[in-house]
Amino acid sequence: MQTTDLQKPSSFDSTLASARSTMVFSEVVKLAVDSFRASKIRFLLTMLGMIIGSASIILVVTLGLTGKQYALNLLASIGPNMIEMQYNGGNIIGPDNTSTPDFMTREDMNAVLEQVSGIAASSPMLETHDNISLGGGLTKETMILGVSPQYKDVRNLAVVAGRFFDDQDAAAHTKVAVIVEPFARTLFGSSAATIGHTITVSGIPFTIIGVFKMRIDTFGQSEVGDQTILIPYPVARYFTGTDTVKEIFFSMKKPTDVIPASKKILALIKSRHRPASVYTAFTMTSVLTVMAQIADMLTIVLTLAAFVTLIVSGVGIMNSMLANVSSRIREIGIRKALGATSREIRMQFLTEAVFLSLSGGIVGTLLGLAVPLTISFLTPFKIPISIVSAFVALGTSVIVGVIFGTLPANRAAQLDPVETLKYE
Repeated sequence: MQTTDLQKPSSFDSTLASARSTMVFSEVVKLAVDSFRASKIRFLLTMLGMIIGSASIILVVTLGLTGKQYALNLLASIGPNMIEMQYNGGNIIGPDNTSTPDFMTREDMNAVLEQVSGIAASSPMLETHDNISLGGGLTKETMILGVSPQYKDVRNLAVVAGRFFDDQDAAAHTKVAVIVEPFARTLFGSSAATIGHTITVSGIPFTIIGVFKMRIDTFGQSEVGDQTILIPYPVARYFTGTDTVKEIFFSMKKPTDVIPASKKILALIKSRHRPASVYTAFTMTSVLTVMAQIADMLTIVLTLAAFVTLIVSGVGIMNSMLANVSSRIREIGIRKALGATSREIRMQFLTEAVFLSLSGGIVGTLLGLAVPLTISFLTPFKIPISIVSAFVALGTSVIVGVIFGTLPANRAAQLDPVETLKYE
């Protein structure tokens, strides 16, 4: 019986243990809520900065992802699966010391088609120049490109009037041409009025059967200019009399095949020419990768700028909590007189600061997510949403509350209970 009494804790020990735990985990939260209710307007205004900062982080990340997706889609429309083989230098020295460029040939393209799998389309390109009459004695230097019918698919061209020449036109060596849209407007006023007209290239009449344009502005990075005429490659060979080509275009069936196929194609073409000749395999994959890196860096920079708003709001929280401490000095003194420790006082005010910043962070996060969700729901535009940015905004709001709430909490905890009871 005596052993049982010794094991049973006294009522004083139970009360003491309750005071040490209950004050920290439940009463502190209740006191924080009561403090907010007593000064609703002041705390709402203090939360406003945190709301704006958290929403800004999510919206900035959303804008960055949207811009990245838009830019990559534009670049992808040029031809994400395209491989462009280019000749860069290296000459063949003849027996009479004549220097001849070691251009690629149509046989190179045929060899690639036989030995490299996964190619969906291909086209050689032969380039020549001529002056086209604009009427009234005026002429315009024009670039004529000899290409295959598959060039339209490889370069992702849009035919705005008429049609593109087909395999039958190429096999029959038909004298037909497709001209770029700006040139059609210059010559005949409109794209529709261009169809059926005849232009003369090096004394040979060509019937215009179509007008095309690049689907997006390539900013001068395409071989197609504002005065470009496309004709079938077999017809363009009339002007050179050789099978040499300036460039060869390939389009792969899968984007994942572009890089390995470009290496195989480059190695194959090099093996068919002199070792000193230089060729390059240009793909959009490297451009897409660089654009993605640039977009990500811009998003990071803009997000860091949005963090400035959170820092400013954190300063506002600190000032508000310092004012809150000053207005509750007598309350702090009474609590300390009743046995509250400095740790409990510090925990109370730190909890209030974190609760204040977290509440603003939650509201700001919801607002930041609501904007892209609403746009995606009410419009056909699909806005990318980063859930990671939501967690970053919430985590940052807690960190801001802890950092900027520490000073007011420490000041409240260090107050002398005797002096605070005398405070009026």
